[in-house]
Amino acid sequence: MIGVSSCQTDSLNSSPALKNTTSQIVARCLLTLLGAALFVTLSFAQSEPGEEIFEPAELGFVESTVLGFVEGLTEYLPISSTGHLILTAHFLDLSKETVLQDEAGNTLYLETPSKENPGGTPLTLKAAIDAYLIIIQLGAIAAVVIVYWNRLLSIIYGLLGKDPKGLLLLRNLILAFIPAVVVGLLLEDVIEDYLFGNEPVILALFVGGLGILVVDRWHNKYGKDDSSPELHELTPLQCLFIGGMQCVAMWPGTSRSMMTIIGGYLVRLSPTKAAEFSFLLGLVTLSAASVYKGYKVGLPLIDAFGWWMPILGCLVAAISATLAVKWMVGYLGKHGLAVFGYYRIVLALVLAWVFYY
Repeated sequence: MIGVSSCQTDSLNSSPALKNTTSQIVARCLLTLLGAALFVTLSFAQSEPGEEIFEPAELGFVESTVLGFVEGLTEYLPISSTGHLILTAHFLDLSKETVLQDEAGNTLYLETPSKENPGGTPLTLKAAIDAYLIIIQLGAIAAVVIVYWNRLLSIIYGLLGKDPKGLLLLRNLILAFIPAVVVGLLLEDVIEDYLFGNEPVILALFVGGLGILVVDRWHNKYGKDDSSPELHELTPLQCLFIGGMQCVAMWPGTSRSMMTIIGGYLVRLSPTKAAEFSFLLGLVTLSAASVYKGYKVGLPLIDAFGWWMPILGCLVAAISATLAVKWMVGYLGKHGLAVFGYYRIVLALVLAWVFYY
């Protein structure tokens, strides 16, 4: 296995993410996916003994596989996983406001009836799918664990006092994560009520595409030099700046990876280092989002979709995300971001034509 010190090399070919042998990757994949499966089962499958689990026909094997594939493929590419998943759910006819029931015909609730809310908040298919899409991000998290295993080992050694650079990297990731916590908690309801729809996603795809082209042109002209800092060398202010850029991606269709990679560009990180910091920051951000959403709606979600549909979505997402991450690092080192900008613009125009003409 590659030593932790190899994490600090500048060369793409010597990156620890690319030195793993096939057997190591397969072993880590299996262990991580097993852990993800156990996490989903223990966290979200807390039904009472003997309770029947109802799996509605709307979310079956095919739908779960498609959603997991799209999540994994798009999570770390700067094209917006949330936007693609919202649109995929729409085309799979999973965006209906149908109130879900268990097998006995009882209404499922996000919030059960109470004195303060006598009618409760019924669980609709759309609300359940929105939560499901966040929870299957666990698969994308597993992909980063698999590919950047040595970076994570460096952080662990840093916590044990054996790797100062790993400890600094952990500090930087925490600082970059803080803005998302503050903004996410303050604007969660506003985002879910007003921005999870076709129009906001299409607008964000188009504007984000233009933004990528502008930043990529700037980077090619002014940003290419040999002074790119290592990830542990970023200053606290630079990390907070990247974290602030990540907050913009709370608008569905914008792309978390797009904003953090652009943020990395603007603090003079090389394309591969900007992507790597984006992926590692995603490990923190997506973990928090998945656990938080699971805590809020995990039990009714399992009552609606069963145990295995979230697990299947996570497994498929992990496989497709692992492939996407490894491809993305190699591609950015040679070609930059422009192709993703053109893709977003074309996709936005096509979707606008499909939905409104």
